[in-house]
Amino acid sequence: MTARTRRRSLAAGAALILLTNAIALSSVARNRADEPESRVMLSERELALPAGGYRHAENSGLALALNWRVLDADEERPDYGYSLHAGRPAWLDAGRLAALGFDTAAGDATPEARERFTRQLPRQVLIVLELAGPAWQQAVERARANALRRTAAATANPDSKAFAEQAKAARDNLAIEEGHASRLFAIDAGLDAAVLRARYPDRQRTLILRGTVRPSVRSSDRQHRLAGYISAIAIDRINVPFAWRGLLEPLRNTSRPAASERTPRYQAQVAVGQHLEPWIESLTTLPGDRPAPSARPAP
Repeated sequence: MTARTRRRSLAAGAALILLTNAIALSSVARNRADEPESRVMLSERELALPAGGYRHAENSGLALALNWRVLDADEERPDYGYSLHAGRPAWLDAGRLAALGFDTAAGDATPEARERFTRQLPRQVLIVLELAGPAWQQAVERARANALRRTAAATANPDSKAFAEQAKAARDNLAIEEGHASRLFAIDAGLDAAVLRARYPDRQRTLILRGTVRPSVRSSDRQHRLAGYISAIAIDRINVPFAWRGLLEPLRNTSRPAASERTPRYQAQVAVGQHLEPWIESLTTLPGDRPAPSARPAP
């Protein structure tokens, strides 16, 4: 390769990089050009801070993971705050799946029909996420009812170590649900953002984000029902602007109490733009773990 050819290759590569960056910046600008589609104040419960360590030492970026959940239809199998980032919500049934474009005409009566259904490709849809709404309240009530059942069983069997341990675990799970687990639940899905927003008008409690639904089958007591599985939210990592990283970096290596005793250490106002892409507008640390003033990026 001659020197002239190498220079041309380098110039072409540099031009491609500049073009890619320009397109990305243009997309960000368009997403944030108008009034945000929604603004929701999320805490550490919903925005997880990645752990520190040597793997992050050379990484100058910092992103918070969006912790979202679903309320499972099976009340005997609650997750107590540990099931994040995927699941089969009770509301995602055959009717809702048909509205999302899945072929449900064959039904669920035969193994062949169910197999054809599950072979369909996943679909990109719009997911409604609600903060501290009825779904979360129901999750808390499930945890509370389980704690009461386990405690009653332990009281009725005072000599049983197993019952005592189960009761303690249930009480810890209730504490996690009430004070530590994410309160952000997927409550609906659709194809039209305007229709969903009309159905859920509170822009300070509900986010509409792009996500993926794939077909599934719910089986229980030899009964089979078509179901949907929310496998991902398209953007589930939200970058922290450089001006606020100094507030969060010291928290990454800080030892913390057990999950049942933790409280959120920070909160962030998350905005969602016209392209349904989220970003952080403000961030504040909360008293208790590390008092510090709120910060905003320099204009």
